Amino acid sequence: MNAQELMAKAERAAASARLLLDTGDLEGACDRSYYAMFNAARAALIASGSQVQEDAARTHSGLISAFSLHLVKTEKVSLEYGRALNKVEDLRLIADYKGDPIEPEKAAWAVDQAQEFVQAMRKMFVPEAGSNTRFRQ
Repeated sequence: MNAQELMAKAERAAASARLLLDTGDLEGACDRSYYAMFNAARAALIASGSQVQEDAARTHSGLISAFSLHLVKTEKVSLEYGRALNKVEDLRLIADYKGDPIEPEKAAWAVDQAQEFVQAMRKMFVPEAGSNTRFRQ
């Protein structure tokens, strides 16, 4: 997938997360929030031209590490976005694997973070097709 396709996938996941939250599916909202951020991070790495080893970007931990190394530590992306990605991943792991209940406030926070993250990655790295906006490097 290219950066535009991944960003579109991220935007769909963020919209799904909001719908799931609104219907009370807190676990599903956390899952979709994380995948929105995961795919937006993948798109940002591709669009930024970062030299990421393909194997590293295929795993969750590898992608998060690459995002931190190539975009956060180089100050192309705010440290807060890196922290949010890690925290939402933690919520997804709780929701998907641990079976512990997710507090409504935490699920709402995850959805909000996902929407903000996806919008920021879109704006910084993957402008809409046909836009005159250039990638910020």
